[in-house]
Amino acid sequence: MTEGSDAGTVHANHPGGQAPPRLSNEKPDVGHLEEFRSAPIDLFWRVRNECGEVGEINLAGTHITLLYGAEAQEKFFRAPDEQLDQGEAYPFMKPIFGPGVVFDLPVEERKKAIRTRALRDDYMRRHADVISAETDAMCERLQGSGDFDLLEFFGELTTYTSTATLIGQEFRDDLAAKGAEFATAFQDLERGTDAYAYVDPYMDIPSFRARDAARTKLVELVTGILDKREEEGRRCRDLLTVMDSLINEKGDKRYSRSEITGMIIGLMLAGHHTSQGAASWALIELLRNPEVMARVVEELDAIYADGRQVSFQSLREIPLLEGVIKETIRVHPPLIILMRKVMQDFHFKNFTVRAGDLVAVSPAVSNRDPDYFPDPDRFDPERYNDDRREDASNPWSWISFGGGRHKCIGSAFALMQMKGIFSILLRRFEFEFDQPSESYVDDHSKMVVHLKQPCRVRYRPRKAGAVSAASASRVLEREQEEAAALPFRVCVDKDLCQGHAVCNGEAPEIFELGPDERVHVKDETPRKELRRKAELAARYCPNHVIRIEDL
Repeated sequence: MTEGSDAGTVHANHPGGQAPPRLSNEKPDVGHLEEFRSAPIDLFWRVRNECGEVGEINLAGTHITLLYGAEAQEKFFRAPDEQLDQGEAYPFMKPIFGPGVVFDLPVEERKKAIRTRALRDDYMRRHADVISAETDAMCERLQGSGDFDLLEFFGELTTYTSTATLIGQEFRDDLAAKGAEFATAFQDLERGTDAYAYVDPYMDIPSFRARDAARTKLVELVTGILDKREEEGRRCRDLLTVMDSLINEKGDKRYSRSEITGMIIGLMLAGHHTSQGAASWALIELLRNPEVMARVVEELDAIYADGRQVSFQSLREIPLLEGVIKETIRVHPPLIILMRKVMQDFHFKNFTVRAGDLVAVSPAVSNRDPDYFPDPDRFDPERYNDDRREDASNPWSWISFGGGRHKCIGSAFALMQMKGIFSILLRRFEFEFDQPSESYVDDHSKMVVHLKQPCRVRYRPRKAGAVSAASASRVLEREQEEAAALPFRVCVDKDLCQGHAVCNGEAPEIFELGPDERVHVKDETPRKELRRKAELAARYCPNHVIRIEDL
């Protein structure tokens, strides 16, 4: 394949199928690397438009085949780890986590390392109280009127909520004086995800130097907390203490302070980055769509009109706000490309991607595919109403959190966290832009996407208003709705179950979590009175592995 050749030209034949067509306009030596760094989404669309379902780009000798459409993406997400390896596809993550942690582990050990009980349904039900308390505390700091930077505000808030829930309240309390410092270091760490990592993840460039300095800072912060506990003789019961107290067969500490920090970074990615960026964009989109903002505030006023507190159950009952958050993540996905390294030749239709190359899908393209999302550039929270449910009906196209066995394990936590934050924030304050609306844009120069700064908004205390009777009536009607009591069958795709146990929490009469930490159905045809519970389990399953069929 030569520079400037046609996109449709097949550059080689592979056993079992043709090689993917290569995208045009490669540059000498670097291929499409600079285009990938400067305008990645435009590049991904160019592949889609020129090559179709399958197309290859070249990043200075690293070949990535992009897959498009529900059929190809389902095959991508269902592929076993032995064929498509996630960890090997992200060279920029190893220096972020550090040696011997998560992405530097064999596949089976990596699965165990990223699994945490803190994201299980029984724990999630307790997290709502913590999220509420942390948000109230941050709001108390917003005295009178003023302004703040979205990334800084939500970065600090999600640092507190994530550490308190995923690691432990004691760690969060120890972090209190360093919260902003921790959040800033974490943000600098994420900005080290430069595409130059596909050339050399350790090259001497500003973003990698900032990444390494941030990781060093995080190790210092964690070490300082552990050292202070030892000096004070304080025995804590959080996850940090557990990791620091583990002993190997030689009687030595099992994990170094650097490895412990790497594991904390892995946990934080489940609850910090997505929520920080999505919360920032959600507020921007609400300000850009004032009629939606008014309806969301009305919905919240109605739900909390009786003085109830923010709780796990109350967060289940906010359909429009949930739609706003899901639509925000559809339009502004936190990751614009998801990759795997091909360990065994990967076949799709008449194409073969050879072992050693990379294969990928793009949420930024898939989430705006007009074949699955009508009027895809329109911000439309109604897409997630019961009669449309465009996320659940298109599970291999709505891929903001990925899909299949490697779908983000923190997706349910992220949604609950953001609903909890906005349930308080929008009832206490009114907001407006502090800069032109069009100036709020993403920085796509890194693999982990962030808003460009400055990204400031102004706030003022909200004037108390009357609760809309119509809104209260709608919420009441929703609470009283019952599905038709028809006989039904429960079907589960166990291969994609991640063990969140949401189904067991919603319908313990039907579901249980087995010793393999996957869902088991006690009775595939339960009594019809349990249908509503079964439907709630299907609706709130983070991986959409449950299907309800009429008999």
